[in-house]
Amino acid sequence: MARNRTIKPQPMPRNRMGSLIDEFIAWMRVRNTAEYTQHNRRACVAQFVRWANERGIEDPMEVTRPVLESYQRYLYYYRQKNGKPLTFRTQYARLVPVRVWFRWLVKNNHILHNPASDLDMPKLEKRLPRAVLNEEEAERVMIQPDLRDPLGVRDRAILETFYSTGIRRMELVNLRLYNVDHLRGTLSVWLGKGKKDRVVPIGERALLWVDKYLREARPQLVMEPDDGTLFLSIEGGPFHLDRMSKLVRDYVEQANLGKSGACHMLRHTMATLMLDNGADIRYIQEMLGHSELQSTQIYTQVSIGRLKRIHEATHPGAMLEKKKPGSTSIATHNDEESLRANLLATLDAEAEEESE
Repeated sequence: MARNRTIKPQPMPRNRMGSLIDEFIAWMRVRNTAEYTQHNRRACVAQFVRWANERGIEDPMEVTRPVLESYQRYLYYYRQKNGKPLTFRTQYARLVPVRVWFRWLVKNNHILHNPASDLDMPKLEKRLPRAVLNEEEAERVMIQPDLRDPLGVRDRAILETFYSTGIRRMELVNLRLYNVDHLRGTLSVWLGKGKKDRVVPIGERALLWVDKYLREARPQLVMEPDDGTLFLSIEGGPFHLDRMSKLVRDYVEQANLGKSGACHMLRHTMATLMLDNGADIRYIQEMLGHSELQSTQIYTQVSIGRLKRIHEATHPGAMLEKKKPGSTSIATHNDEESLRANLLATLDAEAEEESE
């Protein structure tokens, strides 16, 4: 997958630590852990096991806190093929699965104590939000596909869906035909991040492009047997995550905005524009699929009907005829700016994690 590109598949050492990784992954499967999480933790733990094996450490009982601190220094001094070091966020992301693994080893009586329990993790830098698009820039990206080509019609429908709904890259790739409710103007996202389902509004304009794609382009792309995947690649099957990112990134570059980004840029743009037009942060949170924000505000579930009205009123690309922006907030708290900052910071952290 796209993330953790620097971790190359290599033979697993045939020692006790190597054998315990498979047991660890099997435990995650039983717990219905997301497939990506399994893949990521296996890759990160395997990297540590190979590093330890090169230093004669074959059993988890031999791992001490100084050993883990040595591995942490290894990650700090590690240089990629381009000569650049790993970012502190990447170092942090490599260490977290190792900590989870040692916690699991203790719980399952493979070791007596957890050497990673008090490991000092890298401090993550506070970064400015990634580039987002304003309304004019977003529209310039939307018009880049060549509509004379069926693939251009498909790509326009993809861009409009990302922009209108703010769903994640993986969520869009996994959409099926029956996830689109044309009558109600909604999109069902099944097993999103954290294996959670949600229903989000999809704007009138985006729906028209999806309908055009279904009529004119998808029949030319589909290969039998048709598994119902909504957006099909040139091969007639689901998109690979990397290819979806490249598709969106190329259109952003073609728009010549002086900004770079891909799928997550449109997610971030949707949230920012709706916030700027007066949408309550809790509605944005519902659309994004965030279970909670880093604040004391208690999240209140909202109905899809109210959420759809908020979407139509505040998303600049939702309707064919634009409405004048108006205040749609139902919030009564005084720390709106703090909540907004937390929401945008959460989006920025997602972008870092997704590594488009």
